[in-house]
Amino acid sequence: MLMMRKYLFSAGFALLVAATSVSMTVMTPPAFASEIKYVVNDIPVTSGDIAHRAAFLKLQRKKGDAAQEMIDQTLRMAEAKRLGIRISDAQVEAAYQRFAAGNKMQLSQLDGVMEKSGVGKDHFKEFIRAQMAWNQALSARYRSGEGGSVTEQDAVRRMLDKGGAKPSATEYMLQQVIFVVPAAERSATLAKRKREADAMRARFNGCNTTREFAKGLIDVTVRDLGRVLAPQLPPDWAEQIKATKVGGATVTRETDRGVEFIGICSSREVSDDKTAQMVFQSEGSSDKAADDLSKKYVDELKAKARIVKR
Repeated sequence: MLMMRKYLFSAGFALLVAATSVSMTVMTPPAFASEIKYVVNDIPVTSGDIAHRAAFLKLQRKKGDAAQEMIDQTLRMAEAKRLGIRISDAQVEAAYQRFAAGNKMQLSQLDGVMEKSGVGKDHFKEFIRAQMAWNQALSARYRSGEGGSVTEQDAVRRMLDKGGAKPSATEYMLQQVIFVVPAAERSATLAKRKREADAMRARFNGCNTTREFAKGLIDVTVRDLGRVLAPQLPPDWAEQIKATKVGGATVTRETDRGVEFIGICSSREVSDDKTAQMVFQSEGSSDKAADDLSKKYVDELKAKARIVKR
């Protein structure tokens, strides 16, 4: 599975090293203008955008073309939008907080590094949003076979290489609970809905009683997701699902639909031809494969794009 952390946290390690030296030096961020430099499929890329990205590359101690990076990011975001992928502000904020925690920094420290370096926290958050959205777009394309999917013949060959043993995987029976929050009411009701979702999750003791618990609640959707193999788990939920015991539920998460959690109805180890194919395909998704797929995808988008330099 192509995971966002590959893209985001590889930047994070370089940023952490650079942040140490930045935090010890008082820097005055440059004043960036907002003159349009490129128009990418009718979406403007400004000199301010490019200057922020140049500062980000410098902070990471990476070489690169800031203008080209912003053009690529604009193409990726447009493609994600076309595919119906939306990364909410809550998801971005949560990722920003995890990034700070992972680098052993307080949020105020991370904010300060971003401002002093000239990157700006808003630019970094948009970078996070773009990486999360692009990861989902890549995952969808990978699952469709563009990422070099493993055929049944490949699975048979690999099984023979392993002495004829079929690999196994955990198969989960899952149930999704959504406390719906309309976009227009998000700022006013999200905190209240999260408290309600947390309360219901605390009472969760198996999938058989979920609908009974939900009867007296307003705008709560319960969806049976059926059987899902571990390699097929949604990237945003996979780690939490694997860490949750049968009969329990994942922690609640804020999403673009509202507040959600997933109940683990049951799990079992399975081993058959479909499982073998899934496991081997998952094992084959190397970082190089992800990079190659990403480059191919962006090159295709560029070939069809209207990019005008001002």
